[in-house]
Amino acid sequence: MINSTIVSDRPRREAAATETFLESPNEESFTELFLTLTPKLVYFFRSHGCGLDLSEDLSQEVMLTVYRKATQLRDRTRFRAWLFTIARHALYRHHGKHSLEVVAIDLQDIVDTRTKPMGPSAFEFHHWMTYLESNEREALTLRFVEGWEYHEIAAAKAIPIGTVQWRVFNAKKKLATRLKAPGLPRREAA
Repeated sequence: MINSTIVSDRPRREAAATETFLESPNEESFTELFLTLTPKLVYFFRSHGCGLDLSEDLSQEVMLTVYRKATQLRDRTRFRAWLFTIARHALYRHHGKHSLEVVAIDLQDIVDTRTKPMGPSAFEFHHWMTYLESNEREALTLRFVEGWEYHEIAAAKAIPIGTVQWRVFNAKKKLATRLKAPGLPRREAA
């Protein structure tokens, strides 16, 4: 009974702290907002694989941005979305600076015919990748081999997400003609 009362009170407390801060941005109202929102931000960062210390640091960075830029918020009803947009950007910046370093591996360096044979698929893959430009090859590898999301690639390479999507699209388009299985009819452009 007590837990359900506490849980149902949280959204009202968050809304009240947010409204108080936006009406009168001062140290006292920010402290209340900080104490209310920081646990949610820490949880957000923890759910994205950050450790506790890093989550707390990123949460403080987000709240500092909120404090500095609160006057720029036009629609107060969108505060929560704005807050977590700032949090996502902080996470992307952190990943772009620290953890998403791209390591290029040349297949020629790892293929050794004296060891267990790898089969034609590895060699075909290497051959297919030679049809692509280096930036398309890298985008395609990060997206489908490494399993990165488009926004993660964009953050790591410091390029717009649309550029990443375009490179992956072009790479897939170029490879589509090369990957057609023999004996299958080709689709003609209409």
